[in-house]
Amino acid sequence: MQAAHGQAMLDPPVFQQIAALAYRESGLKLVPEKMMMVQSRLRHRLRALELLDFESYASFVCSSKGKDERRHMISALTTNVSHFFREAHHFDLLADALLPDIRKRIDGGDHIRIWSAGCSNGQEPYSIVMHLLHKEPALADADFKVLATDIDPNVISFARTATYERGHLDAVPKPLLDQFTRPGRMADTRTMTGPVKRCVAFHELNLLADWPMRRRFDAIFCRNVVIYFDTRTQQKLWPRFHAALADTGRFFLGHSERIADAAQNGFHSIGPTAYAKSGSAKLSEGQRTYGAT
Repeated sequence: MQAAHGQAMLDPPVFQQIAALAYRESGLKLVPEKMMMVQSRLRHRLRALELLDFESYASFVCSSKGKDERRHMISALTTNVSHFFREAHHFDLLADALLPDIRKRIDGGDHIRIWSAGCSNGQEPYSIVMHLLHKEPALADADFKVLATDIDPNVISFARTATYERGHLDAVPKPLLDQFTRPGRMADTRTMTGPVKRCVAFHELNLLADWPMRRRFDAIFCRNVVIYFDTRTQQKLWPRFHAALADTGRFFLGHSERIADAAQNGFHSIGPTAYAKSGSAKLSEGQRTYGAT
């Protein structure tokens, strides 16, 4: 439906086109009740492309010429909400479960890898690093890295700055705030210190695409991400996460997320939305390498 520039209206058939594309590209499930939200969030993309209506936008973004625009579309449609030390019990569980073994592996020069999948603005991976460095300072000089990935290139760019407003750091315990942050260049901001930043590597990644990583992870955080996927998409991801996790690793979901048929997928619960591997999941041949789609 066409209207004055900046007032374009999204009608149901065009919404279905956009929703179908979002699902194919990212697994994002957009129900009809979200149509007004989609309309609001995509209007600035129409302005950026100098298009007057959503029908033209849908035709473009669904075409071969619209490949780059799809990234902007998904970025606009995804919700990026995160906090430092969200669900704090997960960080204690991580340290209690892994640090005894990690301390032995540091002496042997072994690599230690954790994945923050759906890292949003970076609060989660920085929380992981601050918590573990505070408990085991030797990790700062070890082969220790947190891979932080997100489908949205804008939040990845922001997270790399490692700078946050003071109000966003309220949940960081004061000893960690004093130890691992310093005043930022802008007033009322603080920036992560060098040791924290060196331990985090940020990359853009679509969870439905190929995963280029081949080393298994000691822990995987995928919190408040799969809630946006339907059951079919989640069932495709569980075996891939299982294969990506080390045999002694830990897997953390958000407070409202669960692994349906956890045992069948090779996991068992070790606490609120926390899992360990319990054996070999029933994987298809195409899923035995965790980078496989």
